Amino acid sequence: MIRLEEIKYSLQNIMHRKMRSSLTIISILIGIMAIFAIVSFGLGIRNYMDVMASEAGTDKLFLQSKGVGAPGTDETFSITKDQFEFVDRINGVQQAVSMYFKAVKVEFNKQIKYTYMISMDPKKIEFMQQSFQIKIYKGRQLKQGDMNKAVVGYNYQFDEKIFKKAAKIGDKIEINGVQFDIVGIVSEVGNPQDDSQIYITPEAFEMMFPQSKDKYGFVILQSAPGENPEALADKITEKLRKYKGQDEGKEDFFVQTMTDALATFGVIINILNGVLGIIALISLIVASVNITNTMYTAVLERTKEIGIMKAVGAKNSDVFTIFVLESGILGMLGGILGVVVGYIVATIGGGIAAGAGYSLLKPIFPWYLIMGCIMFATIVGTIAGMLPAIQASRQKPVDSLRYE
Repeated sequence: MIRLEEIKYSLQNIMHRKMRSSLTIISILIGIMAIFAIVSFGLGIRNYMDVMASEAGTDKLFLQSKGVGAPGTDETFSITKDQFEFVDRINGVQQAVSMYFKAVKVEFNKQIKYTYMISMDPKKIEFMQQSFQIKIYKGRQLKQGDMNKAVVGYNYQFDEKIFKKAAKIGDKIEINGVQFDIVGIVSEVGNPQDDSQIYITPEAFEMMFPQSKDKYGFVILQSAPGENPEALADKITEKLRKYKGQDEGKEDFFVQTMTDALATFGVIINILNGVLGIIALISLIVASVNITNTMYTAVLERTKEIGIMKAVGAKNSDVFTIFVLESGILGMLGGILGVVVGYIVATIGGGIAAGAGYSLLKPIFPWYLIMGCIMFATIVGTIAGMLPAIQASRQKPVDSLRYE
């Protein structure tokens, strides 16, 4: 059992060697700071995905054509009207909506930018906005018959985000040379591409691009209550494949559930976090080596002191405990400071990401992350100090007292 006297004695020894102890703590701090910040961002993105899945609903499915580019970038990359109507009639599909998708040139105040434009069917506006997790932030929704009216993404309302000067409700923008009035601004999605998109009615889209009529960028589906989305995706794939006369495995389309879409995004994030985590762990391994070196040096410096301790009755276990405590305390202090600095770094990083339009990169700091990092640092410090502690505990009193 660890006694209070041993804790006090260990703290005194750490304070007595302030410079060496500080450098050791800093080396641990760097590793824990990196791990804390990386994991906090990973947890934040995971929370964002969970909220999106909860609010958008896991009953959503997405039908798209396969290709080498983004949907809507060319006329061969599309779902035709007859294919859409066929899928809409499949048993288990509660509702479906087709969407045009096109890369366009946008001009405002003599500035030109390129973004994506999506058709938004006013008859199914609520379903579409739920699927995309957007709602009207300012202004109004698109209405049936709107031909030169547009709803724009969240970032248009800020200076220097898309254009030098912010756009507001009532302003006019040119899309591929056609003038539109801004009637609404949607809520923030959390990434620059989605927050720079433009939405118009299908009729307005067909007026601008008559060659694209009945060639949709993608289709959003909703499974009926009680229907398994994964099973429905398989059913749609099979039936549409047969409808198009294609062989299994050679389909020119794919059906993806909301769960699959989020899982794909999650895998990418996990890989990125894993690579960064490995780098952080390497720095922590270096810190543990530094602790071991510090404790070995302390053992050599205090050889005579160890002999005196044993001469007055200290047991091997007492000496072992003192040195392990010292290394554990160094680890714990490095862990605490690492969490504090990691919190500051992650908060600043989240602010910078939000300022750049990536508000989805918002770190969160649950209690188990804080306690886990501190405990991990303490354990690493304790383990790193065990070999020097064993060496110290095995020293013979006579040899220690003779040491110069």
